[in-house]
Amino acid sequence: MALPKISPYAPPCGPFASRAGWSVERGRAALLVHDMQRYFAAPFPPAADPLESVVRHIARLVAAARAAGIPVFYTAQKGDQFRPDRGLQADLWGPGMRGLAEHEEILPELAPNPADHVLVKHRYSAFQRSNLEALLRARGRDQLLITGIYAHIGCLCTAAEAFQRDIQPFAIADAQADFSAEKHRMAMEWVSDCCGGVLGTDAALAAITENA
Repeated sequence: MALPKISPYAPPCGPFASRAGWSVERGRAALLVHDMQRYFAAPFPPAADPLESVVRHIARLVAAARAAGIPVFYTAQKGDQFRPDRGLQADLWGPGMRGLAEHEEILPELAPNPADHVLVKHRYSAFQRSNLEALLRARGRDQLLITGIYAHIGCLCTAAEAFQRDIQPFAIADAQADFSAEKHRMAMEWVSDCCGGVLGTDAALAAITENA
């Protein structure tokens, strides 16, 4: 039930042909950094792709979003979850992380600042049992750029739920990482075919910095 050991691979950079004809708009977008905690990053090989380049790409997006006045959201689980509260996730993944800094801490290269919003993560989707939608609506944001780990689990479920809440999701393909290249590509193809846009970091940066 533990997280698998992940072999190196090069993340896809997109774009993928999308059923939706949406484009990222700086005045409508928010950025999500999904589950970039030490516990979830630990299965990746150190100093290698996909994690090495993904961290670099997310850092670029975070810096650009802050400079452009785009809200930045983070998700982060808490360790030592109460078993009934953890629910069915425990059946698939065991007890999860411990309440220790080496598990809970967001990677220091991506550390949130006081103006960012850190949401406590309870289920795969960042919308579950959080006020993410309310925070987006209050800021006039109806597009969500999704980065982080894991592409075919939490990132994919967040994109699907955003779509169902009439928030346009955009998966940033080379700013997400996954268990394998195959699962990563499957997630990008599913998003592009069923619920949102998929693009690379450079294209996302161009969109959010336009006229900034």
